[in-house]
Amino acid sequence: MRLALNGATIMRAPVEQDVEIAAACGYDALEIWAGKLADYTRTRPLGRLAEHMRAHGIVPWSINSIEDITQRDAAGRRDLLDELRRTVAAATTLGAPAIVVVPGAGHGAPRNAVVDDAVDVLRAMSDVAGDVALAFEFLGKPGCSAPTLDMVNEIVARVDRANVGMVIDVFHFYAGGSRIADLQRVPVEKLIVLHLNGCEDLPRERLTDAHRLYPGEGVIPAGAILGALRECGFDGVASVEIFRPQYWEQDPHEVAYTAYARAVQVLTAAGYTIERPGRAVWPAGRP
Repeated sequence: MRLALNGATIMRAPVEQDVEIAAACGYDALEIWAGKLADYTRTRPLGRLAEHMRAHGIVPWSINSIEDITQRDAAGRRDLLDELRRTVAAATTLGAPAIVVVPGAGHGAPRNAVVDDAVDVLRAMSDVAGDVALAFEFLGKPGCSAPTLDMVNEIVARVDRANVGMVIDVFHFYAGGSRIADLQRVPVEKLIVLHLNGCEDLPRERLTDAHRLYPGEGVIPAGAILGALRECGFDGVASVEIFRPQYWEQDPHEVAYTAYARAVQVLTAAGYTIERPGRAVWPAGRP
């Protein structure tokens, strides 16, 4: 298993610092937060960021993310494909193999209509994406059009394109009520990235991204989820993605290092071997 840092975990750090911190803390890869990328390109060319990542030995795993891809009208679909073209160009320059894409609100549409719409838009996006993979992520929160792994399994299977896969985020898996049995139907070659985190013990309908915690903390059954994925043969990239404002106020190096250590504990407890570069460095001045 390879470990990636998602830029949202240390949201206040700029993307070039994400690279440096990921390298210092022992990560192999980085999920690049799209907003940080936009900030970077206002003053600097993307090629410079690609060189920065190569110099630090960090693989650009994905750009995260293009939002609200489903339930758009014709004008919204055109805007979406224009945004995708720009993001594909950025991913190609950086050498990132994937872009995370997420559904929008369901607006009360029945399941079959939601699935049909998602299949249609992902096929249109697939035509534009070319060699860059689209990683479709279900969001287990009220109102989302695709809140469960069961739905995403169905959507990705119907799309049936080589460049369309999925993301499993253990927070959304838990919050949306996905089932361990659904993991047994995941085609592991389609699982582009696994998002790791924990969450507070609250009623699922009250959970928001701000309730995320470090991997292994809280109530997410990480052991059962990871065990099921391991039995299916998944041994790809796990990325720590935590949207916790409390952590954003802390030293980003310390947060990234703690997230790395907790992720290693959770993964090794589930029987995974971590491809650690062996360069993890605790923040300067810390015991």
